[in-house]
Amino acid sequence: MKQTTQHIMMVRPASFGYNTQTAISNAFQHKVTDAELQEAQQKALAEFDGFVAELRKHGVKVNVIFDSEEPKKPDAIFPNNWITMHADGSIVLYPMYAPNRRWERRRSIIDLLKTHYQIIKEYDLSVYEEENKFLEGTGSMIFDRINKICYACLSVRTDKSLLEKFCQIYEYTPVVFTSVDASGKEIYHTNVMMSVAEKYAVICLESIRDSKEREHVVNTLKKTNKEIIDITLEQVNHLCGNVIELTNDKGESLLVMSEQSYKAFRPEQLAQIQKYSKIVYAPLYTIEKIGGGGARCMIAEIFLPEKN
Repeated sequence: MKQTTQHIMMVRPASFGYNTQTAISNAFQHKVTDAELQEAQQKALAEFDGFVAELRKHGVKVNVIFDSEEPKKPDAIFPNNWITMHADGSIVLYPMYAPNRRWERRRSIIDLLKTHYQIIKEYDLSVYEEENKFLEGTGSMIFDRINKICYACLSVRTDKSLLEKFCQIYEYTPVVFTSVDASGKEIYHTNVMMSVAEKYAVICLESIRDSKEREHVVNTLKKTNKEIIDITLEQVNHLCGNVIELTNDKGESLLVMSEQSYKAFRPEQLAQIQKYSKIVYAPLYTIEKIGGGGARCMIAEIFLPEKN
């Protein structure tokens, strides 16, 4: 079992914008002027293309999927929420909180993936939308794939019973907690406050206010030999938790983040990361401000076996 992959999927948006349906629970989205909204799509495309180019330059295999024009999907740029792709040839489709995000689960994308990768089995959890139960992929769940541990902060987008169902299917041990921002509001996705790499973890421990829950998370990370890089709530606001470890074509570790995140890390934290990984970053300011998600949200990892 590998923690990281060189192969990823990214979706080039056709209708990027401010999603009013997700803003209710996503405090990272910011309302902008009409003029900014009119420019959002072109700016997001420029940031997306620049990010893809930077990743490819560093040896990451990026499979770019083009979003469909209709229906309009303002968050299509964040595919990690609706699908995960696993080394045993299975995929999981997830139930999405916002109705207009459910359109992102396109069968045509899965068919495209099948031309290059083996998909043997499919688990479709999206049926739980009818019960108003949600679990949003690697937004909701942070995987320690080597140790088969799944970290998750509960929220309206992360249902505990569905989390446990996923863990039963893949034989993961769940580590569940509540995480809140400075105002005491639930953090909507685990992947904005935590990222697990092969040898370290970036996490905002102060967001876990319950001392027993916090101690359990820390002890689990330590038992699995992860060096803890503890970030502040202010750094969470700059999406320092929304980072992802990938592998390049030489088998080297990369930690991928936005330019905003990179600038918000302290020098000693960057030094901790650079003991293990090369840092790759790109400017994603429009996507982060309007979409409320960063570099990690834009990447769906592909662990599926390649076709010959």
